[in-house]
Amino acid sequence: MKKTFSILSILTLLIFSNLTINSCGSREDTVNCFPNNPINVSLNLNLPAYNNLNYDGGWIYVNEQQSGTRGLIVVRVGDTFKAYDRNAPHICPDANTTLEVKDNISILCPKDNTRWILRTGQPESGAATSLPPKTYPYNFDTATKTLNIYY
Repeated sequence: MKKTFSILSILTLLIFSNLTINSCGSREDTVNCFPNNPINVSLNLNLPAYNNLNYDGGWIYVNEQQSGTRGLIVVRVGDTFKAYDRNAPHICPDANTTLEVKDNISILCPKDNTRWILRTGQPESGAATSLPPKTYPYNFDTATKTLNIYY
């Protein structure tokens, strides 16, 4: 009985140690507390809600199912797109860390006023000089004008 309890205690300790080590690991593109949710969004740019994405520099917020915990910011950059997560990449999420587009040229974190350039994701000012907003891969079908964003 004592031996079983000791083995069970050691096993439990090893499991919790492993969970703690893995949960505190660093991520290269965001802070370690950044939410990791699946992204799977399909946007038909023929629809009026997505019309801004038909023009260079046009952007929209996406708040559909499977668009992350706070949604996405999608920007047209010439013939390509940028799909940014709306969670701030440099601080743990709270009520004031949802990224916003300001003046059609910047992305702003309202918590600490960190700014990034909307078209490139490069830092403008603030604490996040080395962490751009998290971006997601996409596929664009020019024939159907369908933009698929995934992760």
